[in-house]
Amino acid sequence: MKTDSSRPLIFDAHLDLSMNAMEWNRDLRWTVSEIRESERGMTDKPDRAKGTVTFLSLREGNIGVVVGTQIARYAKKNNVMPGASWNSPEQAWAQTQAQLAWYQAMEEGGHITTITDKESLDTHLANWRENPQKTPIGMIRSLEGADSIVSFRHLEQAYESGLRAIGPAHYGPGTYAQGTDASGGIGQKGRDLLREMERLNMVLDTTHLCDESFWEALDHFRGPVCASHNNCRALVPHHRQFSDEQLQALIGRGAVIGAALDTWMLTSTWVRGKSTPQSENISLETVVDHIDHICQLAGNSRHAGIGSDLDGAFGKEQSPQDIDTIADLQKVPNILATRGYSEQDITNICSENWIRFYREAWS
Repeated sequence: MKTDSSRPLIFDAHLDLSMNAMEWNRDLRWTVSEIRESERGMTDKPDRAKGTVTFLSLREGNIGVVVGTQIARYAKKNNVMPGASWNSPEQAWAQTQAQLAWYQAMEEGGHITTITDKESLDTHLANWRENPQKTPIGMIRSLEGADSIVSFRHLEQAYESGLRAIGPAHYGPGTYAQGTDASGGIGQKGRDLLREMERLNMVLDTTHLCDESFWEALDHFRGPVCASHNNCRALVPHHRQFSDEQLQALIGRGAVIGAALDTWMLTSTWVRGKSTPQSENISLETVVDHIDHICQLAGNSRHAGIGSDLDGAFGKEQSPQDIDTIADLQKVPNILATRGYSEQDITNICSENWIRFYREAWS
């Protein structure tokens, strides 16, 4: 599949690539159709045969830079959480190391290239513009949920291997912060983690932090902050989204907020197991509503981006109805244009905001 470099470059700030490889057993070198066919009839996960992301589909959509996650929660006794959950921090750490090994194998095979600083980012962008067909997809690595950080020696090891961003919590109560469906602050362990992240100049991803942990994290962290995949509570009133006050605090810190495509985050009437993107009439227009809301809050287009979370434990059954594969993110620029966004605005939202954010974080 060739890359159409005449279309806007897209920077997707949140993709669970290694989780799909290691837990869903998907070979992302295959086509989307091949993976769907290989999963036909499987029922162990609700998104079987409905995946949307492969390396080829990323290329087809000119998605030249992504943030690829490692993810493994530590679920304490009597705190049952589906997916990506392990019974000890050491097991969670081991799972993230398996995910790291997969990323390294994909890099050795020429499918991705790790970006860790301003120089490697600029080199990748120059190579992608000159010859996208022969340039590996650029990837910044992030940790979604910090439960697997057994000690700060482990954090330093992760940094040395290329980790550059951390979201301290995921779902439920965490070791270093409280996440979606939980409550409470970050506590001393969270403050200690933020201090070490600041020392290493790592990015704080506030996505999934509950309200109390969000505000405490901002109070104690002076480094670069973002929200990789987060929508707007003003449009969908749920604690998984951020309020206007939270969004404005992030904007004030120079953050970029990536719009997420999981459809339960795009409507207030979603019923799990019953609703569909068609029944709720959710499309990429709905996603752009959230992008537009952030632009209106900011008064400009410099703080909105894309963090699709596609195939983040969901597939076509829980994606906007005009998404077949991730390549369909290329429909977003046209929607923005019909809403009066300028060419520069569209470039900002599709890629430049995230590029500028990481350049400034690493300057």
